[in-house]
Amino acid sequence: MPEAARNADSGSISAPPSPSPAARRRHLFLAGGALVAAVAVGAGLLATGGSGGTGPREAAADGFRHTTVEVAPTGCGRGWNRPEPGRQVFDLRNTSSAAAEVYLTDAKTGAVYGEVEGLAPGTVRPLRVTLGNGAYAFKCLPDDADAVTGPTVRITGARVKSGPAAVPVSQQDLIPPTLAYQKWIQARTVELAEKTDVLRAAVDRGDLAAARAAWLPAHLVYERMGAAYGTFGDADGEINGTTAGLSGSVRDKDFTGFHRIEYGLWHGESASSLRGPADRLAKAVHALRTSWPSERMDPADVGLRAHEILENTVQFELTGRTDYGSGTNLATARANLDGTRVLLGFLRPLLKTRDTGLAGLDSWLDRTQHALDGLDHDDHWSPLDQLPLAQREKVDADLGELVERLADVAALTDVRRTA
Repeated sequence: MPEAARNADSGSISAPPSPSPAARRRHLFLAGGALVAAVAVGAGLLATGGSGGTGPREAAADGFRHTTVEVAPTGCGRGWNRPEPGRQVFDLRNTSSAAAEVYLTDAKTGAVYGEVEGLAPGTVRPLRVTLGNGAYAFKCLPDDADAVTGPTVRITGARVKSGPAAVPVSQQDLIPPTLAYQKWIQARTVELAEKTDVLRAAVDRGDLAAARAAWLPAHLVYERMGAAYGTFGDADGEINGTTAGLSGSVRDKDFTGFHRIEYGLWHGESASSLRGPADRLAKAVHALRTSWPSERMDPADVGLRAHEILENTVQFELTGRTDYGSGTNLATARANLDGTRVLLGFLRPLLKTRDTGLAGLDSWLDRTQHALDGLDHDDHWSPLDQLPLAQREKVDADLGELVERLADVAALTDVRRTA
């Protein structure tokens, strides 16, 4: 699913700038016994007189033990005086004059059990964790200042295990998989150019049946390249743009690329009317092939892209919003799944030591692939609107579950400050 389609609601068909680090951030915390991810929320609740005490308090309305912990360069972690095991909440109170990030870490390995980002001065935010035996320390990272690690706190005699934790990933850690993925993309640009040339040649000679047969193989090559769209810049809109934001809809002169040709091929347009769009698409594809070796992907974005590919598949392909007549959204979803697998393969060395749910993720990838493959009948894919309700619900559910699990990948590969 291209960046262009992601911007369907905003009316843009070109790739937007990459989100800021703050926008990319995913927070790790324990919910229902599993590591999950959530987008950062606002600055927090304003601190009140009643939140200023230190030490553990009686169980609050949520049923958990609460401890107010100070966040400040001179008092990081102050207030955690009577450590106990189990599920609990730390109410992090920023008493400094600067916003800060806060991690609860394993004092020996640096693994992060939970974090809160953007804790504004004078505010309180909760951090929910489950702690077993071990040594722990809060790390406070004020904006524009060095990190401060609080005192080590030890828990013994626990009957529960600590919740999930992961050693932070550095920018350096992500460079090798990013470079390997860039090389893979380079090979795909060659394949894309070859298959697009076949499509253009069929249109040029007026063989629309051959053009319809050539359209999907070329388009699917592009759809497998999903983690690189943000680096393609304007080329994404030229190659795979939609009618979003175009006043002339499918008749707009700026409607270009695969979907423009799709519309014409499946809505009775003549070969002569499609020669211009086909030539324009081929030129954009060859330009991308030529320019790609000089492009550089941001390593900090790679893990997030592993989540976004299928997130956009659910939003746009499974709703049919990008179908311009071919009825091949499910084929696109399958290609997006392939693209996700490729990227996860490059990230796997980092994930194996950090993601306790990796085996489950692999199982859901297999399950979803099996479900989608069952909708391919000798390269004739079932259109969305012809699927029985139960079958469509299964595909929606499988891909939805994958998106949830891939949020952990985005969280675990998010680059975090350590100093």
